[in-house]
Amino acid sequence: MTTTQKGFIPVMLTPFNDNGSIDFDTLTSLTELYLKAGAKGLFANCLSSEMFELSADERIAIIKHVIKVTDGTVPVVATGTFGGPIKEQADFVNKVHDTGTAAVILLNSSLAEQDEPDEVFNERVFELLERTPNVPVGFYECPVPYKRLLSPQQLKTFVATGRVIYHKDTCLDINQIREKLAVTEGTPNFGLYDAYMAHAVETLKAGSAGLSCIQGNYFPELIVWLCDNYNNPQLQGEVDRVQAFLIDKMDVMHNVYPIVSKYFLQKRGLNIDTFTRRNVGLFTSDLKLQIDTLYRDYEEIKTVMG
Repeated sequence: MTTTQKGFIPVMLTPFNDNGSIDFDTLTSLTELYLKAGAKGLFANCLSSEMFELSADERIAIIKHVIKVTDGTVPVVATGTFGGPIKEQADFVNKVHDTGTAAVILLNSSLAEQDEPDEVFNERVFELLERTPNVPVGFYECPVPYKRLLSPQQLKTFVATGRVIYHKDTCLDINQIREKLAVTEGTPNFGLYDAYMAHAVETLKAGSAGLSCIQGNYFPELIVWLCDNYNNPQLQGEVDRVQAFLIDKMDVMHNVYPIVSKYFLQKRGLNIDTFTRRNVGLFTSDLKLQIDTLYRDYEEIKTVMG
């Protein structure tokens, strides 16, 4: 581990009006909420943003808006690959880069079909890099339309190009995380960010650059606090309590997401509609009660932050 300074990179939501159009005013407020919480960067146009339900023009508009609101205070990364011929994907990567992103994120599942071997995937990554000269990139092991994980050796090979600065890991395996960190240790400007909060403290102690998780769309301040204090010997009791809270509340935060997180943010005072373009299921009265309970429990546990 080269540094003890960790960062939280929120996977941003997209606020919509009740007619389904993008609510840019609330996107401004949401971006400011992440920044006020202490986020070290932002991941716009991701799965939480409902990127597959956005048009290409909407994706670019959202990215530009977030970059405008941040005004250079933190780096912004955004997804740039959505399937199809590599040349077309590369064209959109360049377009996303031109908005001012710090890196353009490549979806593993967009570069090869599920039944295609790693050799094919690797060839397409290098072809895309050739077609996007000087564009910093990152990888996202997105679970949609299918989850394709990078092996430690693959990650090492790609990071060695000097082009990869971000990796959002969803392997859910702390041992694989440790292997990936070991083979990329000491690489300048590269950071691995874990999405799985069941082992948040372990992954931070193992040397990850930070966390990039949906829990930050409920209480980003708590994730920032964990990044800042995971290794503080004077706060280990509080750290253990926060880790246990994240594990205990894992399921409820994933159920009919992102509707539930938008409702939670409403309770926090953000003027955000629960509208979603994704078909994630019904937000039932029982689920509403569960989120109400989550909110009360968070109000209690946030006292650990002082």
